[in-house]
Amino acid sequence: MKKITLLLLLVLTQIVFAQTKLTENQKLAATCKVWGYLKYYHPQVASGKTDWDNQLFDVLPKVEKANTKDEFSLVLENWINSLGEVKAIAPITVPKDVEYFDKNFDLSWLNNDKLFSITLSKKLKFIEDNRFQGEQHYVGFDSRDNSFVKNTNFDKLDYSDRNSRILALFTYWNVIEYFFPYKYRMDQKWDKTLEEMLPVFIEAKNDDAFYTAFQKLTVKLNDSHAVFHKYSTGNANFLPFNCKIIDEKMVVTEITADELAKADDIKVGDVITKFNDKTIKDFVAENRNLINGSNEAAYLGNLMKFGVYGYSDNVKLDFLKDGKTITKTINWYDYNNAHKNEFKKGIQKGKFKMLENNIGYVDMGALKINDVPEMIEKLKSAKAIVFDIRNYPNGTYIDIANFLNSKERNFIMFTRPDSLYPGKFIWHGPRPCGSENKNNYKGKVVVLVNEESVSHSEETAMCFQAADNCTIIGSQTAGADGNVSNFEAIKAVFTRFSGIGVYYPDGRETQRIGIVPDIEVKPTILGIQQGKDEVLDRALQFIESGKETKLKTTLNIKNETFLK
Repeated sequence: MKKITLLLLLVLTQIVFAQTKLTENQKLAATCKVWGYLKYYHPQVASGKTDWDNQLFDVLPKVEKANTKDEFSLVLENWINSLGEVKAIAPITVPKDVEYFDKNFDLSWLNNDKLFSITLSKKLKFIEDNRFQGEQHYVGFDSRDNSFVKNTNFDKLDYSDRNSRILALFTYWNVIEYFFPYKYRMDQKWDKTLEEMLPVFIEAKNDDAFYTAFQKLTVKLNDSHAVFHKYSTGNANFLPFNCKIIDEKMVVTEITADELAKADDIKVGDVITKFNDKTIKDFVAENRNLINGSNEAAYLGNLMKFGVYGYSDNVKLDFLKDGKTITKTINWYDYNNAHKNEFKKGIQKGKFKMLENNIGYVDMGALKINDVPEMIEKLKSAKAIVFDIRNYPNGTYIDIANFLNSKERNFIMFTRPDSLYPGKFIWHGPRPCGSENKNNYKGKVVVLVNEESVSHSEETAMCFQAADNCTIIGSQTAGADGNVSNFEAIKAVFTRFSGIGVYYPDGRETQRIGIVPDIEVKPTILGIQQGKDEVLDRALQFIESGKETKLKTTLNIKNETFLK
């Protein structure tokens, strides 16, 4: 009797689901998933035998007319049937040398009984079991396994057209769904992002609104690599100085055009409390959905790079000087004029040098591969070497690792997308650095990092961490290591994201976490005003202290004092 009752309840539930009217958002979200799934899994589609963008345009009016689960499922079933037969193939076996990373992979939505009929779910599952096993037509892979969209005609689309905006969203969402290695690390489930962004894209009825919607979409990746650039006919203007956000204030850290900054009496250490009448706290808050960043440090750094520019003639800034607020209207300048110092100096920096007390210092952003032998010769007798990676290195870490290590050590592992099973990633590595070297460097190795340390910088730090006697000093890095995948299909837009996963050999994650310092030090307003490099100063203090223990400590330096 109980079995009969349960059966009846099940039948009644199915009837209710079948008759319940579906919302537009439900139908479009499900269509997005099916469209992307077929794009990469269906043999007739993934091989490029059909114009898949136009197929979407053809099916959208039918989806719109469908009201219930049964009607919606029938539209999708008929669509799949029209694509041609999917032949049953021998069971696809995983090669013995392949180990999957599955945290991103989830096709449970194929069995969504609120939206899909049983026959549709079975049809979709059959496609997974007999999926396309050739070269993907709609996504390419370069020599470093970075994915990129290809075979699209997005530059010809009119984004005042609703269906064109839907196509753009569907395309990007599915590229991330199947080929972004850190989908599982996002603050918000990617499914929920789709549901939230659909109405935004539908209502974005002009180019500016569309590009803003797209920018907000990329920020949802929580990825410092996920930059978004709109190609504009107008030229952006910049301030003649760089800033850092400390204690909810903008602090001038570098003058990039001496004459222009002097004209407005701007100096390193000046404190800005308002940006166009907005407090820095409000300025930070209002840009959170427009500027990318894997973590807070990276977001604030990117905000100062990509958020502090404009297309007007000037900007209003409030400065705090001697306890008083001074309001200034500062002119914007084109990039070349705002960065005259760089062009005058030709960006010539000291690549390496010997500091006092027999301590070597290397600017990894300036050091080139050809400089490494000379650097080693000059610094090999130093009692310690400071490698400053608060910048972007130039591929020098392998040669340096051979100098630092006494033997070969593994320092990194990767996950790369599997084009034969989209959504799954394959472990690669570990990759070693160093070599057998009895004459390796025996002194202390200190690596300086901060939010400017991103991607190759972080990989370099990981490599140096494998050395015999390495200590990381500084603050949280950008948390976006590995290669990038470019997405240039959307008209007048360039965007990209992290293309491969990066991990320590023991499986520890780096995405969003970054390189964790052994000793944490952050610049202070007072330190900047006094012209100090507090991170380097702390490194020198550590070297001279003679302490070898790499306990994780935090140096809390208040604005009023500086520990020497």
